Amino acid sequence: MKNSASIFLTLCLGSLLLLSTAQLTAQDENKSHLLISGQVMTDAGYNFNQVNPDYFDVMRPTQLPAYKNEYGTDGTMFFGVRQSFFRVQSFTSTKYGELMIHFAFDLFGSGVNAGETNFHLLYAWAELGMFGAGRNWSLFSDVDGFPKMLEYWGPVGLSLCKNVQLRFMPLRCKNYLAFALEQPGASADEGVYVDRIELTDVKPKLNIPDFAANFRMTRHWGYAEIAAVLRKIEWVYQGNEPYDLSGKVWGWGFNLSSNLNLNENNVLLLQSVAGKGIQNLMNDAPTDIGIKNDFSNTLRPIKGVALPLYSYSCYLNHRWNDKWTTAAGYSAIHTQNSDGQQPEAFRNGRYASANLLYTPLTNIMAGIELQWINCENHSDSWTTSATKVQLSFRYRFSQRL
Repeated sequence: MKNSASIFLTLCLGSLLLLSTAQLTAQDENKSHLLISGQVMTDAGYNFNQVNPDYFDVMRPTQLPAYKNEYGTDGTMFFGVRQSFFRVQSFTSTKYGELMIHFAFDLFGSGVNAGETNFHLLYAWAELGMFGAGRNWSLFSDVDGFPKMLEYWGPVGLSLCKNVQLRFMPLRCKNYLAFALEQPGASADEGVYVDRIELTDVKPKLNIPDFAANFRMTRHWGYAEIAAVLRKIEWVYQGNEPYDLSGKVWGWGFNLSSNLNLNENNVLLLQSVAGKGIQNLMNDAPTDIGIKNDFSNTLRPIKGVALPLYSYSCYLNHRWNDKWTTAAGYSAIHTQNSDGQQPEAFRNGRYASANLLYTPLTNIMAGIELQWINCENHSDSWTTSATKVQLSFRYRFSQRL
């Protein structure tokens, strides 16, 4: 917590210095302005069932217990402020167009800081004309498919992944067209062979970027979008055994999504994803590569294969009046397992939620939400679910300089 507070204070002070300098520049040249914004958000809730303690305040089907009482006993309460975030955006007019710089972070600890309240980078992004570079949502993802809900993680069937990338955007009007080279990455499930020395000597070789493309058509009824991704996943065997376990696969995927304005009070959010070896681009999915048996091959008795997946999400954003709204829906993901994966490997995930949100003022919101998730294992007949009730209070701020 002390480290988190120090990081937070340092970044805030640095941002204020940046704002002061930029304000002087804006006064001198009258070409720049900055926008600082963010939110303070407090969450409280009750988990009726077991979840991974590192994800106590979110609902992830992949983090449900893989066997009875893996995470202790049912029933835990939590409080947190990890959804609070801080953002700085800079806008500068140049002869090449507007230069936009976007930097933001929240307090949702990840990686080695999973389960903690800690600095978590969201955006480090710059755009000039038709070009963008830095960390932003993957071009394969459609963040506009995320419903107006309280839960941080969200529907399991969405593609939601931030990535470092170089982006080219030749169209940016009612029709949007973009292409990106993104940082490659993959996970691997070594399955029932996880303790074999041959696999401990297999190292990834990711030597070309992922390629992603996106086209969106926006009209009065909403928008329709299609995104695609292509990637090479390669691994090299560096051991001394007689087996040849090196290999490569191609991963690919398509994402079809839409927001449909049914009327002035209802927006339907739809998304469907299909592909192979793209699990790490999904909101909550396990591994990209699984093990397939091939015992007739004496040099390569097992091989890596890209795991197919299919997912969908359907949510409705409904406005009761100017102060009350509701978001409700269902989402699911299915992974086609390989025969070398462990029986407890993740196979199916499901997610459903509904809420009631109250916004008495533009910058203030309070709400209650009911969430449910379910997972099903590969081949051991294990299935389990979890239910959570969450209360949240949010204050947003914004200042233009």
